[in-house]
Amino acid sequence: MQLTRAADYGVRAMIHLANTSPGVRASLTDLADAAEVSPAFLSKVLQRLVKAGLVASRRGKRGGFELRDRARAASLMEILSALDGVPALNQCLNGHGCSRSSWCAAHTVWLEAQERMRDVLLGSTLDGLARESQERRTALPMRIGQA
Repeated sequence: MQLTRAADYGVRAMIHLANTSPGVRASLTDLADAAEVSPAFLSKVLQRLVKAGLVASRRGKRGGFELRDRARAASLMEILSALDGVPALNQCLNGHGCSRSSWCAAHTVWLEAQERMRDVLLGSTLDGLARESQERRTALPMRIGQA
C-alpha cells in the first residue's frame, strides 16, 4: 500500500496554500517549486482539487491558485479522496470481497489497520498540517550564511 505521487504532491501543494496569506494566490510555478514537482504534473493534480471544491483557480495576470474557505477544515481523508482515493491495505478490503475473508485470520488484522488509518486521516486537518509545517520550519536551525 502506498499513496500515489499525485496524492503526495497534492497534499504538499495544499499545505503550501494553507500557509499562504489569505487572499494571495500562488502561481503554478510557486506551487510546483514548493511541492518539488513539475508544473505540468501538478497542474493535473490541482485540476482535481479545483473540481472537488477545495482549491480555486483564476487565470490571467493576477491569477493563480488559492484555497476555498472550507479547505482549511478539510481532513486529509477528504483531500486524498479528491485526488486518488485512500489506498486499501489489502485487496480484500477494496470492496471486491474475498472468498477467504470469513475465515481468514489476517483479514481482521487488515480490517482493523485500515480502520485505524482512516481514523488518523479523518482526524488530520489541512489547518493542523499547515500549523505543524510552520512550527517545524521555525524550529529548524538557521543555515550558515542565512540571516
